[in-house]
Amino acid sequence: MTNPPSSLENLQFLKLGGSLITDKTRPHTPRPAVLARLAGEIASARLKRSLPLVLGHGSGSFGHIPARKYDTRQGVTTPPQWQGFLEVWQEASALNRLVMEGLRQAGLPAIAFPPSAMVVARDGQVFAWDISPLQAALQAGLLPVIYGDVVFDTVRGGTILSTEELFVHLAKEMHPQRLLLAGIEPGVWADFPACTRLIPAINPANLPEVDSALSGSAAADVTGGMKSKVHAMLALVEAMPGLEVSIFSGDAPGDVEKALSGEDLGTRITAG
Repeated sequence: MTNPPSSLENLQFLKLGGSLITDKTRPHTPRPAVLARLAGEIASARLKRSLPLVLGHGSGSFGHIPARKYDTRQGVTTPPQWQGFLEVWQEASALNRLVMEGLRQAGLPAIAFPPSAMVVARDGQVFAWDISPLQAALQAGLLPVIYGDVVFDTVRGGTILSTEELFVHLAKEMHPQRLLLAGIEPGVWADFPACTRLIPAINPANLPEVDSALSGSAAADVTGGMKSKVHAMLALVEAMPGLEVSIFSGDAPGDVEKALSGEDLGTRITAG
């Protein structure tokens, strides 16, 4: 793997969680006002500083509903399962179109890279992905957008890859400085579901004492919820010690822009 071009030294990844841009308790329900605000904050951050950015978003109350119904993540082999595969694709694509329109209205030069058309998995892991078009978009000053999606799988037939899983693969290829995960929770709770104490920092040393506090999502989420998210990010920062990950809320106006500007919000995950 080579280092990123010098113009991308300050590269950041930002995920807008499905719980943030949709109402995950109500099927097929976007939050258009929130999406418009977030797009505006991203546009403002890009205006204020040179900000190479890869944007991702979750599927929320769109893709997760049929994904759970058909158990798509575990594999796709039968005709009914392939019908489910298509339904998940349709829902994920529908939400992406809403996201892309919100970004366009904010004046952002966003271009979508659907994983279903670009990524091949092997037993639930990224196996093949030519990221050169995505890198070319960054070099051109565009805003590449990826999202949780169905992909074809050489072992399972088909599966689902989350935005975090896609980011993990991209991070190892592109070496971002920071990876920002914006949801509706202000960080990782030490006492979920009471939610009165946040964990300010997680690293390999304190994981044993905080691990019991981690829990899955309250709403439908076929890709594992908070526990799997934290473990995946910890594995990533251990593999890339210079990387910082932040899990924070994008629900408070201005916080996504603050995070993109370098402010520490929520729970930080680092190698040490």
